[in-house]
Amino acid sequence: MSVGWNPWHGCRKLSEGCRNCYVYRQDAAFDADSRTVRRTAAFGLPVQRRRDGRWRIPGGETVYTCFTSDFLLEEADPWRAEAWAMMRLRSDLRFVFFTKRIGRLAEVLPPDWGAGYENVAIGCTVENRQAAELRLPVFLELPIRHRLIICAPLLESLDLAPWLSPRIEEVSAGGESGPAARVCDFDWVVALRDQCVEAGIPFTFHQTGARLRKEGRIYRIPRCYQHAQARKAAVDYLSERILRSPRHETPSDSDPMPFPDPE
Repeated sequence: MSVGWNPWHGCRKLSEGCRNCYVYRQDAAFDADSRTVRRTAAFGLPVQRRRDGRWRIPGGETVYTCFTSDFLLEEADPWRAEAWAMMRLRSDLRFVFFTKRIGRLAEVLPPDWGAGYENVAIGCTVENRQAAELRLPVFLELPIRHRLIICAPLLESLDLAPWLSPRIEEVSAGGESGPAARVCDFDWVVALRDQCVEAGIPFTFHQTGARLRKEGRIYRIPRCYQHAQARKAAVDYLSERILRSPRHETPSDSDPMPFPDPE
């Protein structure tokens, strides 16, 4: 099971992958400025309890964190220590966040981080070759127990081979959604999958995006079908090390990595 937790909302566009950010599209519908970063009413969600004393988020769930902002955003520096503390306290939950600001991680880690909290997975987002070459060398050198590479929105072909080591637990790729979405080429997705197979690292194609090019033809895919169509492409890969892991469960009808769907 999974739940979303957005302790703060709002972000500043940082790179080419941010051009058509869904948060900006959503906020624009309410005449809100996405560049205004604010702490949300859900800030304390992981440690909230029900009237009977039970945790509002029961143990064992995956908590997708900060998907309407960036967990490492500078404007959130005053709040992050408390967020880390909640993650540490709720060691029975698995927290996952993705970031384009991986270069900031070392300076904002909690004092007791060590080699990383066992219940926190961090995904480094890379949308093109420039982002991969800038972020991934840094990502691999940081003290993180669970590393994911997120190629989304995938804007061009990528060669991740230089960074695909056993320190990476999974690679995931997806196209861009929204009315102004840029094309995602299915050949780029397959190439990433093949690189992961060669390195023995799990791969997930989590969504097609709104415009998918396959065999020279561009398909316009409504938002409600983008996850399902990605699954139907049947290019996901589970490595032998994952299949042997006691944490692995038989895939259900949901995504192998069930991303939150705020768009």
